[in-house]
Amino acid sequence: MSDNDITPFRISIPQADLDDLHERLARTRWIDELPGAGWERGVPTSYLRELAGYWSETFDWRAIESRINEYPQFTTVIDGQNVHFLHIRSARPGATPLLLLHGWPGTVADFLDMIGPLTAPDPELPAFHLVIPSLPGHGFSGPITESGWNDGRMAAALAELMDRLGYARYGVHGGDHGAFLGPKLGRIAGEHVLGVHANALVTFPTGDPADMAALTETERRRLGEMKQFQDDGSAYMQLAGSRPNTLAQLLADSPAGQLGWIVEKFKEWTDRGHDLPDKAIDRDRMLATVSIYWFTDTARSVANFYYERFHDATMFAPQPRGTVATGVAVFTTADFAIRRFAEKTHNIVHWSEFAAGGHFPAMEVPDLLVGDIRAFFGAL
Repeated sequence: MSDNDITPFRISIPQADLDDLHERLARTRWIDELPGAGWERGVPTSYLRELAGYWSETFDWRAIESRINEYPQFTTVIDGQNVHFLHIRSARPGATPLLLLHGWPGTVADFLDMIGPLTAPDPELPAFHLVIPSLPGHGFSGPITESGWNDGRMAAALAELMDRLGYARYGVHGGDHGAFLGPKLGRIAGEHVLGVHANALVTFPTGDPADMAALTETERRRLGEMKQFQDDGSAYMQLAGSRPNTLAQLLADSPAGQLGWIVEKFKEWTDRGHDLPDKAIDRDRMLATVSIYWFTDTARSVANFYYERFHDATMFAPQPRGTVATGVAVFTTADFAIRRFAEKTHNIVHWSEFAAGGHFPAMEVPDLLVGDIRAFFGAL
């Protein structure tokens, strides 16, 4: 066997790991609550405790495992790191290869509702061969084994994966981390990338007074929300980016802690039209995400990715404008993208704005995301 080998894979979490999860949840020492406190102080204990009880007593991990195992999965070693991925080929001749990239908190399970519509659509709609990796250090790719896995190294590994699968020309879609990695792939492998589609694209003010003066009311609101996020919503990122091991030890030892850490983001970043996160995303799908991070013991690697990004001098350094065709979908919550800023950095040829959905459109509004991906790549 060589490092270039691609090996079939199936998820099979040992029963002992499920038993251990249930035992740890049963022994949780819950914090008390201040009277009248809501989500502004983090996840309310009453909600978290009820959700943990559901996770332990009702949630069916084996059903999630079986659902993912319906699709062909593989692993391969790239740059010394194990990489897990789903690979679903469309029966349609001439289907477009498409790399789907999750973020955090995200996994390959984010895209389950999109696989059928993208690989086997109606005859008049575009079809895609899908490659859906667990990002190195995330989920079933398992923990990273050495430092240095920053965005550039991860993008290079993803380019190698597509090359190893024989795809000389392909599209990329990504959100969150994927919205950083997709454009980076377009820069380092532009001759192979047909186009990049993103949601949750991060755009920064240019500093040009004319750009600032031309901002619409909606764009000014987004800029204000981005400032609010930096001031009051980015502590998770600052902690991971500065002290990843300290944070990871807490999450690796306490499933209730891991649950709260992730569910907080499902509440803050989903469509604000819902008062609870499991109203925006199915409760079992939320717990599938938490379970995957718990069972794969990747808390350290996930936190380390932020550390590598924060300590990468090239990450936010000025760079030439990208040339690969780029499409952006903007959803209602935790999405601060502003087109006039994006156009300074990316070759924007498609821009859509939606009145529903949030940071997790693949799970919140998969039909809207599928339609926008079709529209973007269909035009290319």
